[in-house]
Amino acid sequence: MPHIWLRAESKPFERRVALAPAAARELVAAGFTVSVEEYGNRVFDIRQYREAGCRIVPYVSWPDAPPDCYVLGLKELPEPLPALRHRHIYFAHAYKQQSGWKKLLGKFADDDGQLFDLEFLLDENNQRIAAFGYWAGFAGAALGLMNWLAQPDTLERVNSYRDKDQLLAELLNLSEKSYRRPSGKRPKVIIIGAKGRCGRGATELCRTLEIETTLWDLEETVQGGPFPEILEHDIFLNCVFVQSSIRPFLTTRFLQQPRRLAAIVDISCDPYGSYNPLPIYNRCTTFGRPAIRLRNDPVLDLIAIDHLPSMLPKESSEDYSAQLLVALLTLPDGRTWQRALKLFEDKIAQARLTETG
Repeated sequence: MPHIWLRAESKPFERRVALAPAAARELVAAGFTVSVEEYGNRVFDIRQYREAGCRIVPYVSWPDAPPDCYVLGLKELPEPLPALRHRHIYFAHAYKQQSGWKKLLGKFADDDGQLFDLEFLLDENNQRIAAFGYWAGFAGAALGLMNWLAQPDTLERVNSYRDKDQLLAELLNLSEKSYRRPSGKRPKVIIIGAKGRCGRGATELCRTLEIETTLWDLEETVQGGPFPEILEHDIFLNCVFVQSSIRPFLTTRFLQQPRRLAAIVDISCDPYGSYNPLPIYNRCTTFGRPAIRLRNDPVLDLIAIDHLPSMLPKESSEDYSAQLLVALLTLPDGRTWQRALKLFEDKIAQARLTETG
């Protein structure tokens, strides 16, 4: 039976996991070996994994793990990269020609490792097996509102929350204080990609807080941007999962027009590739520094954090892990993994072709 090695995350502020204790327990019951690295910043206590029947192993010991292990994580591997001789399952952000994609794939090829990218684990209908989208949308909408309420100041460091109830309580408190000001202004939000997982999460946050919301999806955007309607809202939430080049929703020149828009949250967050529908910025933001100020008069801020669900690590990890478990139980020969391996091989070939010109 397969051996899954849950590695520690190296990304700052990342508290989520790809495998929650409940899912780990099911894998162990099915005959899998599950090793879990010690890691103090993980949302779940290591004792929960031990009680689930997992082997507890030292922090960042996966480079020395048995060669037949599946090394499971979420975000990027630590730099400098050790030997990539294992089968790695994580979000590599390399298949859409993002920054450093050829170097990473070349490293896998040179070290005889394999990559099963979580973003491209697909079923027979070409739909993703598991996604954090709902919680990314929920957290992104929350940050958009926090940022708008903080203006003209810039939103400061953001931490994770115990659960969504704690987050909602804080948002309600901040909103009530703001709405009692003499202006009494309430925000108007536009969500593009409202019918997807991410859009549904963003919509749920706005509905819970009774925020006026405009919902757009493919029907409203099929003709291509830029879209002047975005400028007529206070907050813009981009929830579109882009897989090909499209006309941008906003451009730097377009933002020079008169606008009501004061806050943008690029929840999809892919500034390093050629598919970015918001070519108005070129780097991600962080929980330590959430917002980039694009304009001063009037203010316009942009948030682009590429692991937003870490704001709600418990719910997002439990949800994602339950989705992923279905596929993990089919290792090593399930069709999902066969498709993922074929895609990896195709991308290796593509990287080599671009190297040779």
